[in-house]
Amino acid sequence: MKAEQILFSQGFGTRHECRGLILLGKFTAAGMPVEDPDEDIDTKDLVFTVDSTAWPYYEKAIVMMNKPEHYECSLKPLHHPSVISLLPPPLRTRKLQPAGRLDEDTTGLLLFTDDGKLIHRLTHPKKHVDKVYRVTLKHPITDNQISTLLKGVLLKDEKAEVKAGSCVKITDNVIELTLAQGKYHQVKRMLAAVSNRVTALERVQFGRLKLPADLAAGQWRWVASASEITG
Repeated sequence: MKAEQILFSQGFGTRHECRGLILLGKFTAAGMPVEDPDEDIDTKDLVFTVDSTAWPYYEKAIVMMNKPEHYECSLKPLHHPSVISLLPPPLRTRKLQPAGRLDEDTTGLLLFTDDGKLIHRLTHPKKHVDKVYRVTLKHPITDNQISTLLKGVLLKDEKAEVKAGSCVKITDNVIELTLAQGKYHQVKRMLAAVSNRVTALERVQFGRLKLPADLAAGQWRWVASASEITG
């Protein structure tokens, strides 16, 4: 792929802007300076730099973020900033979108990609990709409440019961809940249905991918391939 096209495909501006970056000596590929915008470069396992910042080449980008509170997952937020604003400009230019949403006050693992087929695979109700949530509760969880969550509860305006794939008690007031669905405010509604209340909610796993302990709130990291999520 031509050097100019690499930068353009990775979100570094218009073709004219990408050409300018190369002519100004701001681009290296595989550790070697590139001065010709039309130079052909092998993109397999390519790591390039722009202004000395390293970037891996991905035909389709996938990143994870530890979503902080008070950010909306909408591209057109109403009351709080969009999580998209936490991504660097090249990823915003590539128009990465969240794969599913987390509420404004929900934290934890959020995935972004510009791969529409992957978003469909991760979010379509029939695909049943598990998500694990760490749920902090106002009242101590009871064995009966856990049993009911596993058997299924009927939520308002829903025709069928929804149930947890698993419900693990961490402490009296903290559980880890596994869900395959992604209904509106589902965790909060399910706990309300068993007479409890969610005071804090964090997604800690999406498919096979776990939230890294060293990924701070508001920070992001590359996901090398979809197989890290779906197996």
